[in-house]
Amino acid sequence: MPRLLIVKTGDAFADVVREHGDFEALFRDQLAPVCDDLALDVYDARHDGTPPALNADDGLVITGSHAMVSDAEPWSEDLKPWLRQALADDVAMLGVCYGHQLMASAFGGESGYHPAGRETGTQRVRLTEAGRHDALLGTLPAAFPTQLTHAQSVLTAPPSAEVLAENDHDPFQALRYGPRQWSVQFHPEFTPAVMRAYLAHQYAGLAEHGRDPEALLAAVTPTPQASELLRRFARGLAGIHEHG
Repeated sequence: MPRLLIVKTGDAFADVVREHGDFEALFRDQLAPVCDDLALDVYDARHDGTPPALNADDGLVITGSHAMVSDAEPWSEDLKPWLRQALADDVAMLGVCYGHQLMASAFGGESGYHPAGRETGTQRVRLTEAGRHDALLGTLPAAFPTQLTHAQSVLTAPPSAEVLAENDHDPFQALRYGPRQWSVQFHPEFTPAVMRAYLAHQYAGLAEHGRDPEALLAAVTPTPQASELLRRFARGLAGIHEHG
């Protein structure tokens, strides 16, 4: 049975963990329809020591974090050569938010604070021409809603990466680095309730910067296409052939 390793790079807010589960639990919940066909393990990159050895049929999902890639914390920097080797070995990968920025940084791009500040709430992203023909994203609508919360972004994509999705805030909402290696800035694991909880934590800061937190809260909607992307990645790893 193929193994899907959830690479945990941070913890959610305490109230989110209490009411909805930590990041790895949010991923497990979204992956529940595929769990019988995969062995799901969790590796906490901050506390579990040397990254584990990978087999060719393994896959990685790299979570979000409240850490910042540009801070270059030792545990985060230690992941970069491991990810480069995984890419060379064609291990399937999907990076999410921090994972997206970390993969881009590891593979020759640059991640850091976005000059326009935080992007948060339910926001639409658009597929590029490459995205419309991509094996993972190509079944999605040309534009679809996603849950987003990030102060840092991929500022420069790796030279060899393909840009699969964008929006007006961020030209690198999704990237592909190889045949089975993707990353996305948005959170396919977030439910509307989790997104609202994050906006509640950000409420005062958003208001201080001239944003309308009430409007952002009111605009939160389900994001089924983004969540299905995560399950589609897992089905590909499990060798489940989709029809229609």
